[in-house]
Amino acid sequence: PTFGQHFSIELSEAEGNQVFIPVGFAHGVLTLAPDTLFAYKVSEYYAPDHDTGIRFDDDVLSINWGEQPDLIVASDKDLQLPCFGPNAKYFA
Repeated sequence: PTFGQHFSIELSEAEGNQVFIPVGFAHGVLTLAPDTLFAYKVSEYYAPDHDTGIRFDDDVLSINWGEQPDLIVASDKDLQLPCFGPNAKYFA
């Protein structure tokens, strides 16, 4: 029932909070401070043939990335990701 929906949570060094993202859940990270170190654990070894994702600026998902989305710096790899809308069945 939550397919295609999203939420956000702010993690901070001061709070020491964390979030668990189950296998198969799409996720994205936006750092709010320069020179941020972001650590994460994964369940398997990296498999480039299975590495995919969703464009951060997808119109269907309409994720609010903050007050200045034009300042977001995304990797070339992330900019090549498909949009969710026309590919929703692929992600199901």
